[in-house]
Amino acid sequence: MTTMNSDDRTVLSGAAFVFGLIALIFGVYAMVRTPESSGASAASGDGPAVVDISLSEFSITPMMPAVAPGDVTFRVTNNGTIAHNLTFAKLPIHTRDLQPGESQTITYKGVTEGDYDFLCLIPGHSDSGMKGMLMVHAGASGAPTDTATPTTMSYQSMDAAMKERALRFVNEPKGTFGGTPLDPKVLADGTKEFDLTAKIVDWEVEPGKTVKAWTYNGMVPGPEIKVAVGDKVRIVLSNELPESTSLHFHGVRVPNAMDGVDPYTQDPIEPGHSFTYEFTALEPAVGMYHSHHDAQTQVPNGLAGALLIGDMPIPDSLKAQGITLVDKTVNMVLDDAGTIGLSLNGKSFPATEAYSMKVGQTMLVNYFNEGLMTHPMHMHQPTGWIIAKDGVPLAAPEPSDTIAVAPGERYTVLYHFVDPGVWAWHCHILNHAEGSDGMFGMVTALIVEP
Repeated sequence: MTTMNSDDRTVLSGAAFVFGLIALIFGVYAMVRTPESSGASAASGDGPAVVDISLSEFSITPMMPAVAPGDVTFRVTNNGTIAHNLTFAKLPIHTRDLQPGESQTITYKGVTEGDYDFLCLIPGHSDSGMKGMLMVHAGASGAPTDTATPTTMSYQSMDAAMKERALRFVNEPKGTFGGTPLDPKVLADGTKEFDLTAKIVDWEVEPGKTVKAWTYNGMVPGPEIKVAVGDKVRIVLSNELPESTSLHFHGVRVPNAMDGVDPYTQDPIEPGHSFTYEFTALEPAVGMYHSHHDAQTQVPNGLAGALLIGDMPIPDSLKAQGITLVDKTVNMVLDDAGTIGLSLNGKSFPATEAYSMKVGQTMLVNYFNEGLMTHPMHMHQPTGWIIAKDGVPLAAPEPSDTIAVAPGERYTVLYHFVDPGVWAWHCHILNHAEGSDGMFGMVTALIVEP
């Protein structure tokens, strides 16, 4: 619907404008008025039943509406903050991608008795909870029947499925992991040059699931780039993608001309071309590098990596508690959309990497959120000490066993291990981590040896 601007209105007579406005109001009211209660409403006379459906992050409400067989009108509204859609698996019913605040009404004639799954088709959204079931049965009252996802499994089958999936994490060989350190070329003037190639490759996200990943140097996440404060840095990006790209250094101080945001600071890097980024590492950073061109596609599909400048010091207050040495550093890149989906460092359970430590050792973890939603990361057993946010050391370390990492944020956390065992490590949005057939998505494990 097009809104009239002030210039348009000046050409209308006062009476014509008033009557036109009244007609518009009644027309809009007729299109969007909804029943007082949510869910499905019974038809009035011979009209179709009406199902009002709300989309948000990350749920569909009601999850299980019920109607009688016959004509059904679906009024779908996106009440979230990002785009969503609605598709029925066994019915030719689907909306366009609805932007926040948008609605679409669809009437389907002659829905027969049965159960019809529906979901949001935007990658990662159904796994995050955007799915449900329309139940079409004679005599249905129209009220939502339940708020839980139904399962037809017996508890014995569920237990067996969960055990089988957990054992795959232990017994199956792991594939190739991304994020490995990238060694630079050291030029005559001491500049450290790193070569990156953006290209699409086959990438195994989990056993048996291979996707077309958009990668730097053929891996997800891209290789770790690490330099010291004061280093002169040169990064050469070659583009072998089917579309243009650019490279942004998130959380890293660089000259404006090197910020990687086309068309403002540079021209897009077209397919078959390259661009050289040069800057001096002026200050410590826990940063990311990622695409800033068609970012909603390129970054969730894999175009992201860690860029570290210098080393994060251990706070004196933790040294006084005996935490004096970092035995292992782990970069943990979080994703939830695109071809990669719910993942830790480009892998979904049971393909995620397991980490091994010993009692008395300390692990430093840099969390990087390259996804579209916040992820509360939780490691079982040890308290984590947050020592820096977005690369800036905190005045005092903060204890936390669940750290909510929003899109674009970085948290640096120290974990000191005191008890042996196999400890789960996962996102605590539970439908990002475990379902009726076991753990999936954003889950891995910490093996602490005596």
